[in-house]
Amino acid sequence: MTENDRLIFRVSSYALLAVSTLLALTVPMNDTHQSVPVTLALAGAAALWLLWTVRGLPRQRVLYYVVLLALIVALVWANSWYSVFGAIGFGQALGLLPPRWIAVGFGAQTALTVLVQGPDSPSWVVLVNVMVPMVWAGVAVGRQTEKHQRTSEELAAALAENTGLHEQLLVQAREAGVLDERQRMAREIHDTLAQGLAGIITQLQAAEQTGDHSHVERATRLARESLTQARRSVQALRPEPLEGNRLVDAVAELAQGWSRDSGVPATMSTEGEPRPVTPDREVALFRVAQEALANIAKHAKASRVGVTLSYLDDQVVLDVRDDGRGFVNDRDEWSGATAAAAGPSGGFGLTIMRQRLDGVGGALAVESEPGGGTAISASVPGE
Repeated sequence: MTENDRLIFRVSSYALLAVSTLLALTVPMNDTHQSVPVTLALAGAAALWLLWTVRGLPRQRVLYYVVLLALIVALVWANSWYSVFGAIGFGQALGLLPPRWIAVGFGAQTALTVLVQGPDSPSWVVLVNVMVPMVWAGVAVGRQTEKHQRTSEELAAALAENTGLHEQLLVQAREAGVLDERQRMAREIHDTLAQGLAGIITQLQAAEQTGDHSHVERATRLARESLTQARRSVQALRPEPLEGNRLVDAVAELAQGWSRDSGVPATMSTEGEPRPVTPDREVALFRVAQEALANIAKHAKASRVGVTLSYLDDQVVLDVRDDGRGFVNDRDEWSGATAAAAGPSGGFGLTIMRQRLDGVGGALAVESEPGGGTAISASVPGE
């Protein structure tokens, strides 16, 4: 029952009680069973009982309705004019009783008010006591039917809207999936084929300049490794050095191999107790180390490099430092690990590194100065 319904019931209850009392006092009937003072006392009791709903629905709704029904039956027995007031009892049954007890309330009031009518009661009194509950029931069923129909229409509209939104989400998800796969392939191509080809070219140029056949052997080995990594990237597998190895061992092996190929001394150190992190975070840190070392070889002109893997309480940090030429101008792609982080002219490698770390909740920081080398720090959550 809404607040508006409760207001209507309160006003109509007192109005019907006043009308019934006025008729009982001014239009006497032959079936009057009680004196005027007794009838007025019952009417006063009913008026006081109706005050219980002024501040809202009573807590003991069934008890309230039972007492109200007793007062209605007593008033109708005292004077048949109170059948007019009795109509409010059917409305109160709808608003107060549980759904399965509404029919019981209707039947009880109808039977009791008809039974208390005397043989001299007018026929219209009996008719009122039978017809009013039927009208109330019809109104209630009609309102519930309209409510259910509106609810069904609203649900149908909501389902149609949800269907449209679901289709839009599917399209967006497919587009996002395609974009993510393109970005993944771009990163993998950069980390495998691009770096491998750059290393091959460097080794072949060295072989051409020095005539040392060992550079050709290194170029051949790089070509094979790059081909293997490219195949693994297409299959979305972990980098081969991480298969069966801890991250710290894979990075140490990477630094050692890079030092052997580039001729630049590289040291690897570990801080804290090594512990496993999620595979995607291990791959991100390994690829960052791979990218940083590759760009040191291409740009830094460094004489030594240091790689540190730190296992802190809440994160794992990879630091790659070199003593190379550092950041020279904003047209440089990278100097050492990278010096282009200060502006939008950073190279594709920096973008790839940031994308990888962003994808696993990590962060990238770069420090560089002309002639002072470059330091790159990549961190990922350690839990």
